[in-house]
Amino acid sequence: MPKRKGIADNLEIVREMMIATKSKSEFRKLQCVYLGDIRPDMTAKEIAEITMFTEISVKKIHSDFRSRGLESIKDRRGGRYRENITIEQEKSLLKQFEEQSLSGKLVEITKIKLEYEKLAGKKVNKTVIYRMLDRHGFRKIVPYKRHPKSNKEVQESFKKTSKI
Repeated sequence: MPKRKGIADNLEIVREMMIATKSKSEFRKLQCVYLGDIRPDMTAKEIAEITMFTEISVKKIHSDFRSRGLESIKDRRGGRYRENITIEQEKSLLKQFEEQSLSGKLVEITKIKLEYEKLAGKKVNKTVIYRMLDRHGFRKIVPYKRHPKSNKEVQESFKKTSKI
């Protein structure tokens, strides 16, 4: 079986990154590269058993590392992959509705949803709007079920003495 080509130019950097990383997936990828370099006689299947990757994943990690270097190790998950509008656009959209609410007017979700859809250029579900409001710290304020100064005893006595 032919020996594997060298993967990393500087194995010391890979080793330091293995020590410094806090991400489990990044550590496993770095471990995969490190094992591939220090033990060129090891097969991809053997490395896969140690690092808990599949054989194909080991080969892909080695190939990516040769072509892109340390950048291929970084975990790029997270963020807003399916954003319809940017955070700044959301802030400007909500600013006009915030001004309405501060002046005492009732703000309805359907109106916010329509404006959002104009900006996004497509229909969205109401949950998108509720998540946006939550992201920007808005909360639902509803009127009390009863008046704060109401008196239950006075109401009951009125019922008893009224002629209706």
